[in-house]
Amino acid sequence: MEKSTNPKLYKAIINVMKSVKNIDKSLDVGTGNTAYKGVADKDVKSIIGKAMEDNGLAILPISISPNVRIERWEETTHYQGKPQTKMKQSVFTEVSTKYLLIHESGECIEIEGYGHGVDSQDKSAGKATTYALKYALLYTFMVPTGTIDDADNKHSDNLETPPVTPVNKTTPPPLKILKVGSKAWQGLIEKTGKGETVTREELRKFFDLKEVEQDLESLNIF
Repeated sequence: MEKSTNPKLYKAIINVMKSVKNIDKSLDVGTGNTAYKGVADKDVKSIIGKAMEDNGLAILPISISPNVRIERWEETTHYQGKPQTKMKQSVFTEVSTKYLLIHESGECIEIEGYGHGVDSQDKSAGKATTYALKYALLYTFMVPTGTIDDADNKHSDNLETPPVTPVNKTTPPPLKILKVGSKAWQGLIEKTGKGETVTREELRKFFDLKEVEQDLESLNIF
């Protein structure tokens, strides 16, 4: 078996592993049913960083490969009965990173990380690189977090999926789908029976036109 070329570095890594037995999950992420506990970046840097310092270790970022995706869409809301349209965007950034883990003896090795982040403005890159370094440190030194790791304790399949807003499309108000024969339908029949007209726009507020298409002849529809 070939002798290790970085004995002092590896010994220092093992000493950090012995020193840092656990980092509590003190960070509340999300709200409501999708909320979960996470590990704060400052706790990772403070606790692992102190152990690294005590054992003559330092870490330097040497490479970041980003991939950025920007999605924009129009979102329409109603205020005091008037539609208001605003442009929205989501910036998704993922990064593959490399770091140089250095021992004071001069021995060093490269370690890798991965992270991604989403933000509506310019913070997705910071979120992605923060995530990448945090988990590179946790995995390099095999640091347990909390009682049971999130990946074992709570699966993404059990969380509510946030609604997806169509890209480059105006978001319509929620459609109320009623049926032929309902009270609203009878009201429209009474309205046309009095000689009043019903527009298709008015009909769309209450009905799926495909559902009532065969009955439109009974109404005076424009």
